[in-house]
Amino acid sequence: MAGKLYAFEDVIKHNSKQDCWLIISGKVYDVTPFLEEHPGGDEVLTQSTGKDATADFEDVGHSNDAQEKMKVFYVGDIDESTIPSEHKSGISPQSYTTTSVGSSGDSSKLFLYIVPLLVLAVAFVLRFYSKLSA
Repeated sequence: MAGKLYAFEDVIKHNSKQDCWLIISGKVYDVTPFLEEHPGGDEVLTQSTGKDATADFEDVGHSNDAQEKMKVFYVGDIDESTIPSEHKSGISPQSYTTTSVGSSGDSSKLFLYIVPLLVLAVAFVLRFYSKLSA
């Protein structure tokens, strides 16, 4: 899905609630119609304008549904050579993957459930053995 190639200087002009564009994973998105629907609020999106917002997007751990919905807002690609180094996310376009968000998030969610269950199991066993020895 190759679109128009945009220079960084052109994209950063779209930095308001009336006209909001983001650079994520080497692609340019016009998210203006999504501002009111965004679960994190419109301010989260407007604060990510004027830079490569890839790291901001990935730090949140968006769902696969969110990544699919982004396709609707795609307007083109960013010319990487026009992004000043202080505005880059530090993530190269070659390292973008669609599974990176879901794969690490799934294992950490599983860990969040297993640890409390193990603590409860140990507490139950200790309580049971303390009653037997009393």
